Amino acid sequence: MENMQDSMAHPRLDAGVDLPAWKAGFALACAALLALLFIVSGGWKLTDPFGWSARLVQMRFPGFLSMPGTLAVGIAEVFAGLLILVPRFRRWGAMLISALLVVFMIYVGLFYNELRGEECSCFPWIKRAVGPGFFAGDIAMLLAALAAWKWSRPSVNLKGALMTLGAVAVFAGASYGVAMTQNSGKQAPDTLTVDGKLTSIASGKVFLYFYDPECAHCDEAARRMSKWNWKDTRVIGLPTRVPHFGAEFMTSTGLKAPNSSDADLVKKTFPFGDPPYGVAVENGRQKASLQIFDKDQPEADLRKLGFIE
Repeated sequence: MENMQDSMAHPRLDAGVDLPAWKAGFALACAALLALLFIVSGGWKLTDPFGWSARLVQMRFPGFLSMPGTLAVGIAEVFAGLLILVPRFRRWGAMLISALLVVFMIYVGLFYNELRGEECSCFPWIKRAVGPGFFAGDIAMLLAALAAWKWSRPSVNLKGALMTLGAVAVFAGASYGVAMTQNSGKQAPDTLTVDGKLTSIASGKVFLYFYDPECAHCDEAARRMSKWNWKDTRVIGLPTRVPHFGAEFMTSTGLKAPNSSDADLVKKTFPFGDPPYGVAVENGRQKASLQIFDKDQPEADLRKLGFIE
């Protein structure tokens, strides 16, 4: 009888009783913070899939899987953030966030030597490089997810959660469609200042290569491009910073393309994140924007467009 009275007076969490105020408040704070981080992070990926697929390639992700990977991770992050925000789904959201963090830490750990020091802006507003601090931050988020899981009621209504997933997938598909339409057809500037001279790019095939002369990825991409047969395509470099190193960059990589000082102007028409980045222009109009630079791309796309043999 005494045990029954204790059970009635202090029912278990899974029976639906309220937690002590400090535990419930801490779990809610952890859930709200993680929801904000993961919804914004996933939404960033879904609204800029081409930019994020390029970032994945820079993090040693296979190029042919970079776009599916971007969409999958973006959907998973937004879905997890929405789940942990809703009390009846919170435990499921906490488990999904924990799984994402563990998988990401394992991946970075496997490529730690190659990625060390590289910027990993997985979450907006949070600038961090791969190193010990990176793992400390992810472990802190993992502990927050575990607290949200432990001090929340068991999740219910699987159908509702799956409907949420469906809505996120529809949003991802719509965002991808918008990004695809923005990836071609824009009118390029008629002229650029190239090696100090006003040069028309309104006719013929022109490949605009945005790069940072001190970027290892840009250097590697330029060295590969220097070995391609560009046919009648004109290649123009647009250094995004330290332009005074542009000529040396072109010589050292073997690309030997002239440089334009109009990177900021052209970027207003063809916005992007970090270089390397390329725009294939034919008769003054964008044919494609190219953000993946690995052993297969953009070579395959440029060959298909007829810009290289």
